[in-house]
Amino acid sequence: MAFPVQRLRRLRQSEALRRMVRETSLSRADLIYPIFVTEGHDRREEIGSMPGQYRLSVDLLVKEAAEIRDLGIPAIILFGIPDRKDERGSSGFDPKGIVQRAVRTLKKQVPELTVVTDVCIDEYTNHGHCGIVRDGKIVNDETLECLTAMARSHAEAGADMVAPSDMMDGRVAAIRAELDRAGFTELPIMVYAAKFASCFYAPFREAAGSSPQFGDRQSYQMDPANGREAMREIALDVEEGADIVMVKPALPYLDIIAMARSRILLPIAAYQVSGEYSMIKAAGRAGWIDESRAMLESLLAIKRAGADLILTYFAKDAARLLHTP
Repeated sequence: MAFPVQRLRRLRQSEALRRMVRETSLSRADLIYPIFVTEGHDRREEIGSMPGQYRLSVDLLVKEAAEIRDLGIPAIILFGIPDRKDERGSSGFDPKGIVQRAVRTLKKQVPELTVVTDVCIDEYTNHGHCGIVRDGKIVNDETLECLTAMARSHAEAGADMVAPSDMMDGRVAAIRAELDRAGFTELPIMVYAAKFASCFYAPFREAAGSSPQFGDRQSYQMDPANGREAMREIALDVEEGADIVMVKPALPYLDIIAMARSRILLPIAAYQVSGEYSMIKAAGRAGWIDESRAMLESLLAIKRAGADLILTYFAKDAARLLHTP
């Protein structure tokens, strides 16, 4: 039998050929960098479980934001670490809260950078849950009042986009209605549409001090076993007015990203979460893998699955290695 006519290695013979036929590209414009902002001045606290990541006071955040802008990364997403917590997470929707002050400062001093804000009360509650607790249960509709107030306060501070991450039913419609009533009809919503109850969030919870003080989050975050339900969640958020939908985590849920990409026309974001970041960092530091190659390969996999935007703690490292704008 003659050798097959098709030899797929023909187009792999040189870097130039490989680049010409490459199907998926990764650029700095795809990246959003998550940052933790905290109270105080000249405060920079390294996060033990996330090497290279820090809690920053607003003054140092401005310097970090300028570096991010200069690297060509178009956006950041802010997570607040307040100096006080209560049952309703009221410091999260205080006009003078840590995120609100950070947004106002950033939009004055680094206006070119797109500032996205996380909208969820877990970082601001003394129980660590993403919703208000009544008789040991997370109540949905009352929580929406807190989320709409938080989103409006972020908009009033100058946020370029809000990103509800709570997984309460109806939050997109409620936030959209509140933003429209307040005159922010042009402000987009990037919703954590399919957010799974994942163990990969553990380093983030240390960083933000947001671990639940009782129980877990399985009554509102998604069961990792469910793909069809994720499509229902995404469809509902699209119907309620979402502008961008997000899948979180990213690498363990590439199938969900791909499934969503085949069904919807909206931009899709994916969050390469703290646990994904820390595993690659730990293996790289131990010498078990090439950290830079693993980082870029993981980001490329997320993009190949169908994500348009990637939230990643590797954004700065990746931007330094990427040659495309």
